[in-house]
Amino acid sequence: MDKSTFMRKISTVFLIVFGNVLAWAQDPQFSQFYANPLYLNPAMAGGALATRVTANYRHQWPALDANFITYSASVDTYFPRINSGLGFIVSRDQQVFARFNSIDVGAQYAYQLQLSRRVAVRAGIQFSYVNRSINYFGLTFGDQFDNRGFLNIQSIDELARNPNPAALNYMNVSAGGMIYTSRSWLGISAHNLNRPNQSFVGTASPLPTRFSVHGGVKIPLDDNTRYGLAESKTAPERSITPAFQYRAQGRFDQFDVGMYLTYEPVVLGLWYRGLPIKQYERGIYNNDALIFLAGFKQGGLSIGYSYDLTVSNLGTSTGGAHEVSVSYEFPPARPRKRVPRNIKQLPCPKF
Repeated sequence: MDKSTFMRKISTVFLIVFGNVLAWAQDPQFSQFYANPLYLNPAMAGGALATRVTANYRHQWPALDANFITYSASVDTYFPRINSGLGFIVSRDQQVFARFNSIDVGAQYAYQLQLSRRVAVRAGIQFSYVNRSINYFGLTFGDQFDNRGFLNIQSIDELARNPNPAALNYMNVSAGGMIYTSRSWLGISAHNLNRPNQSFVGTASPLPTRFSVHGGVKIPLDDNTRYGLAESKTAPERSITPAFQYRAQGRFDQFDVGMYLTYEPVVLGLWYRGLPIKQYERGIYNNDALIFLAGFKQGGLSIGYSYDLTVSNLGTSTGGAHEVSVSYEFPPARPRKRVPRNIKQLPCPKF
């Protein structure tokens, strides 16, 4: 085995191990986080003041064996008589090479309180049932390699002695809150509040709580948009929307900041993810990706595609990340069930 082949194998092993550590220590992320509102914050359940279905797909690092595929689907609705939203969300995260899978099924409840004609608050809670599984068969571990390459020996690692799939089930609790007007919003959410044990080998390994602070402001570019936002009316939207999200889980944190341009039916976006002033290790800065988005928004239908251009030390050889989102808001079935005018829809962008 030549030196270049050996280094490629060692690099692959490193990425697999590092990827698995992240998979076990962190929840999946979505670049189009506002296109997956129930995953972002349980307080957003029913936030569209209508019945809404959403589907999301993300493929991270497709050029590597150690890549991640994440799916999410949700449905939520609003009950105006009790000022409440109800939502259901199913997510699946798969680390392809390591055969690591996580399935999360959650139910959400959110209550909306109108503080004044302009300001409203929401509080939400989520209860989830989670199944995680891993199949060790066919994996290689660090003690099976030396400077000559793969040794074709059995690993002494405890995980490698179990060739059968391992499964883990637990309950999870999350909560969130938001305050907003017809044009701006600020929210906070906390997932894994009960810090469930995620270990497959019996040792304690509590899943760190994931915190998120997110907000933004929608700036109308014409009078129709300004009126539509103020009265929760449907109108062709012309706006720019600066927005942000800060996430922290365990020793890892990131900051997403960017802007949407909505000129219905077209939506364009540009984002940066990272914390360039922070170093995880000497010389390794928290730079992650530039995110480019293009979408279609017409009536109740929203479709978005985004690409993450990796700017970290991993480089563009990872293939970045591809993400697709689809959302549809159903019109009210009967006029008498329409939401009162004083109840405001969340102004968050659809992507």
